[in-house]
Amino acid sequence: MDKLIVYFDYICPFCRRAYRWLTELAAAHPGVGIEFRPCEAHPRPESYGPHSDLCIQGFFFASECGADLFEYNSRMFSAAFSHKVDIENAAELAEVVDGLLDKDAFLDALRSGRFAARQLADNDLAYESDGVWALPAFRFGSLRLDAEEGVGVTKEQMADLFDSIDK
Repeated sequence: MDKLIVYFDYICPFCRRAYRWLTELAAAHPGVGIEFRPCEAHPRPESYGPHSDLCIQGFFFASECGADLFEYNSRMFSAAFSHKVDIENAAELAEVVDGLLDKDAFLDALRSGRFAARQLADNDLAYESDGVWALPAFRFGSLRLDAEEGVGVTKEQMADLFDSIDK
């Protein structure tokens, strides 16, 4: 079965807004599977804002551990926006996942760079293979919903996408 692929970045305000809508729409459409594909809006060596590479690498650790990825994503968005956590600091991120993941194992995974290659591969997948131009972006077979740069997507656009998938 196809899944809705969701490309997003934890430091993108348009992604954060769309993520709130995504959680609502996913609950209303339980037959639509979701596959998260975090990727960086501004990968290194760009100097725009904080880099989310550690959050993304942590996502792969959380996924490997079978953690609730909706919860992980919510915590990372909150860390970046609401709690003003230094998301480039592995130790601070480990505190964010406490109670969801083994924070020592999480910290070890980030410090070792165990998921760095996978994080870079997802950047390439988004921008080189799937034609993502701006985040967030959604793919389901031939259906595509791409953010408008500097605007994002609307809740109505996302609802229409879910309705098209359900047909």
